[in-house]
Amino acid sequence: MSDAAQPTAADVRAAVEAVKAALDRHLEAVERRAGERGETTGEPDAAALDSAVYAAFDELAAAGESYDELLYEVYDEVTPFEIPGGDTLPAYAGPETPSALSVLIRRDYTIAEPPRLLAQAERVTELDPESAEDSRVEGTSAGGSVHAALGVLFGEYEPDEIATRHREFGLEEGDSTLWVTAAEEPAEPGEWLSAPFDQADPERVICRFDVSSVFDEDEEDLVVEAGAGPGEPDEEPDAEYTEYGDYPDEDEAEDGPPPGAPRR
Repeated sequence: MSDAAQPTAADVRAAVEAVKAALDRHLEAVERRAGERGETTGEPDAAALDSAVYAAFDELAAAGESYDELLYEVYDEVTPFEIPGGDTLPAYAGPETPSALSVLIRRDYTIAEPPRLLAQAERVTELDPESAEDSRVEGTSAGGSVHAALGVLFGEYEPDEIATRHREFGLEEGDSTLWVTAAEEPAEPGEWLSAPFDQADPERVICRFDVSSVFDEDEEDLVVEAGAGPGEPDEEPDAEYTEYGDYPDEDEAEDGPPPGAPRR
């Protein structure tokens, strides 16, 4: 047996009391900021109120993690919720009322069926010969090169349409993310085109949507732990959402996502 002291039921009780206290402190910090923000306009005061909320949030996350670990070690049980860690996103440090926005999107794909990709690109160039006039395609058949085929397809279709019809193009979806970031003022035309992603600042993220099959795996693990047996995985990966905004409305989810937003 290990010489290390094993946690006890008393340790679990102390940990849950720490969570309760941390919850109270977090709520007090949030209420204080909400009440005083309307009465004061000084930036130092607002920054101090924000800092107190972020500190209380981190303390609550640490207390919740400690309680969850002890609960599992002593009773082999887990909590039904997860408090996101502080390293998910740094504290928001952008303007309270931004005058401009940037939308940053990344979608990963696997080229699962190259012949299908090449055939679709060839079909596009047959219907629209001008689609093959790009310098990256010139001199190469769209159906004879993966690079040329991708140039034709992404030049012909909007990224959202490719995301919706990816299987038609021989692609398999990987992870995707969408960040809405705040800016002090609109960028000048052409200002960032040479380095479009250098200004992706996590501290200016207003809201963020992530899509990954790992979220499905987490849900399946919970079902197995609950003793209900493995469930059928969703056809599409679920989306994880940060604490900075709201989930899409149910009606919106039924009708499909708005342009530019990853599908759930």
